[in-house]
Amino acid sequence: MFIETPILPYRLHCPEAVWQFPCREGEKTVYLTFDDGPIPEVTPHVLDILDTYRIKATFFMVGDNVRRNPALLSRILEAGHSVGHHTMNHLQGMRTGTFTYLRNALAAAQLTGSTLFRPPHGFIRRRQARALSRRFTIVMHSVVTRDYNSSLSPEHIFDNVKRYCHPGAIIVFHDSLRAWPRLETALPRIIEWLISEGYEFRTIHSKNER
Repeated sequence: MFIETPILPYRLHCPEAVWQFPCREGEKTVYLTFDDGPIPEVTPHVLDILDTYRIKATFFMVGDNVRRNPALLSRILEAGHSVGHHTMNHLQGMRTGTFTYLRNALAAAQLTGSTLFRPPHGFIRRRQARALSRRFTIVMHSVVTRDYNSSLSPEHIFDNVKRYCHPGAIIVFHDSLRAWPRLETALPRIIEWLISEGYEFRTIHSKNER
């Protein structure tokens, strides 16, 4: 459960971050997010699935992947999705000095043009979070699907969403080679289940854009 959904002490470690969104009584909204792309082997297929259901999502992109695949960034934006950055080289904040981490995140922001930031693996030092929150909206998660875990089945990924999703939830998928064997099957099922449950899909924007 600690992996799939954040417990309170974990959330308190980074109070600057957005962990979920408030909903009015009876309102059911959900925010689909994708980390680690864009890559040509997976991201276009994810976009095709989203387009099939006419829903929008938010992509937290690794800067170096954007540098190598600028056309995919353009396609994501042209399709009406929102974007954020995920450091330049998927750096882990807990293993990286603050100055190096901030410089890396700023380089990714320049490539994406976004003020949304998600730390890789969901971990970040307090000093890093405080510094980044002055310039960026830090977006964490409510539900981690674990689609990257090769020991899990697509059914398990689907069940994680069914079990932990709630109104206002931010759900994390990965448009990566590692996740695609499960995501290819699980993502359409998850979307169809969310639709059947009456959820409305929204994208995430920075505080200045809301």
